[in-house]
Amino acid sequence: MIKGISYWSFAGGLDGSKPVAQAFAEAKMAGYESVEVCLSDGGDVNLQTNDQSAKAIIKAANDAGVKISSVATGLFWGKSLTANDPTVRAEALEIGKKLIDVAAWLEAGAVLIVPGAVDVFFDPTSEVVEFDAAWDRASEAIGRLLPRAELSKVAIGLENVWNKFLTGPVEMKSFIDQFNSEWVGSYFDVGNCLLYGYPEHWIKTLGKRIKRVHFKDFRRAVGTGAGFVDLLSGDVNWPGVMTAFKEIGYDGFVTAEMIPTYAHYPEVLICNTSRAMDAILGR
Repeated sequence: MIKGISYWSFAGGLDGSKPVAQAFAEAKMAGYESVEVCLSDGGDVNLQTNDQSAKAIIKAANDAGVKISSVATGLFWGKSLTANDPTVRAEALEIGKKLIDVAAWLEAGAVLIVPGAVDVFFDPTSEVVEFDAAWDRASEAIGRLLPRAELSKVAIGLENVWNKFLTGPVEMKSFIDQFNSEWVGSYFDVGNCLLYGYPEHWIKTLGKRIKRVHFKDFRRAVGTGAGFVDLLSGDVNWPGVMTAFKEIGYDGFVTAEMIPTYAHYPEVLICNTSRAMDAILGR
């Protein structure tokens, strides 16, 4: 497996203020082999990024000695592919197109897409979307993005998140299989499914559909976003998870997504996570 870290795990990552070249260099020093970059409104990877500006980012990664594993974005939380307002859905679709283009320019090979939401767990003012409507709208959106992904050879990785949508492995499997394409799959988040399932079960059910993986840990007894903790500090059965990955033959990118960062000395989080991943990966 290729050990990586999310750009969001660095101080200044969530708001895009962290220079991406600096994140690459710090990741390499901490023992990572790859970095997931993140498309945002600002920062080095943004909605204005083009094929020319992407070359500088590729050079920075090459200079640091790390690969760019994938491109994620938090913009879908504000602009959902399943929103009730068709104007918002159209804006979300444009974000998806840009995400795929940026991943192609960065030679990342995959994007993380939140397929939609019945509601947004961290926003009590968010609208509630009927599940059936969310399924239909998400299906239409991914179907419209798929030709672009196929042409660019960028895998669409649908992440399992706390969105009350596609919250079981069979649901996710069925949603993916309707497209009958190798370019639509799962961006599987180990920690996100712990609230309502077991990652080992998800892995075995999704199998070859898994395109990328997030490592997170979670304490079920907390039951809220505050339950996300350092790797090896939560309830994930890491030996069981790794056995499941071995059984399905997954040996691709595994990216730690550690949010939020430490309030003090956030660089320690990067090093602690690297050591924990080494233990999990048997290094």
